[in-house]
Amino acid sequence: MLFSVHTFSAIKNLKYSELLTIKMRDVTKKNINKEDANKRDIRRKQNLKIMRSFDIKTIPELDTCVLGALELFNSEKIPKISIKYQRPLVVGSGNAEATARIIFLDKDAVFASESDFENKLKLIKEIDGVVIVSASGGKHAPIIAEISKKYKKNITLLTNTRNSEASEYSDKEYVFPKQKEPYTYNTSTYLGMIFGHTKESPKKIYDYLEKIDLINFDETKKFSRYFIILPPKFSEFKRMIQVKFIELFGRQIARDVETSEYVKHATTVIPADEIFIVFCDGNCDKTVIPVYGRNQINIPIPKDAGYGMMLAIGYYVVGKIQRNQHPWFKENIEDYTNRASKLFNQQIKPVVE
Repeated sequence: MLFSVHTFSAIKNLKYSELLTIKMRDVTKKNINKEDANKRDIRRKQNLKIMRSFDIKTIPELDTCVLGALELFNSEKIPKISIKYQRPLVVGSGNAEATARIIFLDKDAVFASESDFENKLKLIKEIDGVVIVSASGGKHAPIIAEISKKYKKNITLLTNTRNSEASEYSDKEYVFPKQKEPYTYNTSTYLGMIFGHTKESPKKIYDYLEKIDLINFDETKKFSRYFIILPPKFSEFKRMIQVKFIELFGRQIARDVETSEYVKHATTVIPADEIFIVFCDGNCDKTVIPVYGRNQINIPIPKDAGYGMMLAIGYYVVGKIQRNQHPWFKENIEDYTNRASKLFNQQIKPVVE
């Protein structure tokens, strides 16, 4: 597999003359020395130890969180999801809704958020059960569950929290392992649920991320505008990576996320001082991948990758970008959780055990 970040200055006849060059070592096993391998042994759980020991003053970046989650799942049993409903209503808030769409992509399911689930319960009579996806089992989840019971629906809860507020309404519950994380990171939470569906290998993904480290992301610190381009088969991941940019960078960083097919529809009419992060479906050869702008990093996704690998690679890259930007999240998360606690009328902590 070709794994490269192209030196676009070698490409001729481009409207943009100054193209970003990012040097990268050839990705072969011989270039990953023994010291590097020791740093990245999934069995040693170095990153999981960081995740278990951090506090509000030592919040890790998202890429460390991804590695910690994979180290956890390599040794923990992940429940296999089996839903018997013929036409389930699948409900989640934020990235839980996006996770639900990934898990039930191959089902005849109705999808909803906290805003419209009851309307769908009223209008779609074929709904024969409700699946609630909620890492905490709190906030909107018990409200959704209680109202669903009024419509005499069986409820299945996918969560990471035992004995949650939504548990008392549930007829069946899947509890997935999680690691300690900063509030909103929700990496181990939703990645574990996706693994419960796709049954992907955490170690295979973990080893592949070692190749991502060979890309120099230092140049990304120059940019406050990002365009993320995904393979069409991972279109349901769009919302998840958008939300992660919002959570980590707010409106300090502008971002668009589209598939490589949708991006053809007048999304690049207006040039800007931006960088394109292009996730390629197996092949990043410059004869295959278009040049979208002056500044571009191409990152291959293995042909046999599932949504678990896409999430891990996507979040890992966002973590690399996070390291090269101002630490807005770390500066503001404690104040935000104080405000959110009042909003939801329950205690929300900046560090979630």
